[in-house]
Amino acid sequence: MSLWIAGEWIQTQDQSPVTNKFTGEVIGYTSNATREHIHTAVTAAQRAMKEHPLSTEQRYQILLGTANLLHKHQEELGLLVAKEGGKPYKEAFAEVGRAQRTFTIAAEEAKRIHGEMVPISTTDPVGKLAFTLRTPVGVVCAISPFNFPINLVAHKIAPAIAAGNAFVLKPASTTPLVAIRLCQLMEEAGLPRGYGNLVTGGGRTVGEWLLEEEGFAFYTFTGSPGVGKHLKDKIGLRRCTLELGSNSATIVHNDADVKHAAVRCARTAFNNAGQICISVQRIFVHEDVYDTFLKELVAETKQLKVGDPTDPTTDIGPMIDVREAERAVAWIQEAVDAGAKLHLGGISEGAVVQPTILTDVDLGQKVCCEEAFAPLVIVNPYKDIDEAIAFVNQSKYGLQGGLFTSSLDVMLKGAREIHVGGLMVNETSNYRSDEMPYGGVKESGIGREGPRYTIEEMTEMKLVVIH
Repeated sequence: MSLWIAGEWIQTQDQSPVTNKFTGEVIGYTSNATREHIHTAVTAAQRAMKEHPLSTEQRYQILLGTANLLHKHQEELGLLVAKEGGKPYKEAFAEVGRAQRTFTIAAEEAKRIHGEMVPISTTDPVGKLAFTLRTPVGVVCAISPFNFPINLVAHKIAPAIAAGNAFVLKPASTTPLVAIRLCQLMEEAGLPRGYGNLVTGGGRTVGEWLLEEEGFAFYTFTGSPGVGKHLKDKIGLRRCTLELGSNSATIVHNDADVKHAAVRCARTAFNNAGQICISVQRIFVHEDVYDTFLKELVAETKQLKVGDPTDPTTDIGPMIDVREAERAVAWIQEAVDAGAKLHLGGISEGAVVQPTILTDVDLGQKVCCEEAFAPLVIVNPYKDIDEAIAFVNQSKYGLQGGLFTSSLDVMLKGAREIHVGGLMVNETSNYRSDEMPYGGVKESGIGREGPRYTIEEMTEMKLVVIH
């Protein structure tokens, strides 16, 4: 049963299978929602907010209770993520831990929602008192991706509840099972009827119906730029946060700890088979340390274990499906045909793509200018820091970047001039702490995630002036 609407779990005859991404085995089925299911869910959410507004204490207790249940079921949920998402178990287990933390942070932030006093100039001797309030925005539509099937769900629905909103969640159709389990835990933690709703189905059907449903006040979406732009066109003036991916870059300057930088790049370029929005895809290395860095990167990458994601020792599992693996290998071959040098990888078996390192890549190749979302990385040299920053900034994306250097001047120059939503100094682009404001510029999206910042997005500021 995969539809959760108005407090009821519903099963339909129209169902879709969910597979183990490594073995291809069917591990579950989900019901495909109809347009009527969606309208019923939105109506139930609106009714819940109107008839039973949640107090701050209720929000706090529900979210904290969910966090405690996530901790209790961490192994079960981690294994489910590994199976349906193909994510190595140690990463999947850690993701559930992060989701627990996201719910805990949201619970704490629920108690900190506040307005502020506004000084008003007036000639009235009695004067006026002005202040702002933050009120729930309304029913939230949350559309989540496959690559973080529980923590990115948490980043959408935990702040929604913390802000006093109800939600309708649509998880990715390839990885819906852990989202269903999460909603069951929220119900167990005391989430009132109608405040949480879940619908499953394809993007071209259920996804479109969600955009056409007028009862939503806010949309939160993580996915491709094309779909994000379509969403923005469809919803009009309604508010949204869009996280739309990147081809994130990391700079390794000539004064950096080259060994450390190579280890971090190897470890973060291939996490979750490269299927992370901030995964290291482009590495620009100063020509003075280029050869040393490349040698270390190749050696470190060769130590990564590729295989069954349920094996606790596996570092790299399959991509989400065979079609995506074939697409990644085609991009790699296209770059090689154009003159790039292949140092490692470049081949696949089923949905598993071997970790790939390319050098001498023309910056117009897809592996460089598009989001690869695959276990591949390009490594190119640069002459000076201005050239490196120019290479990073010529991307149409701007989610996060990394910069390895021991120079404070270079750090500050990067902070001022690298055009991204977040710059990680002496770390790669692939770093996220769940408290921090997370989001990008250019085609990487609009708005910010991170419970405190999402709550601001999901509340409306109201000015009150007392005469």
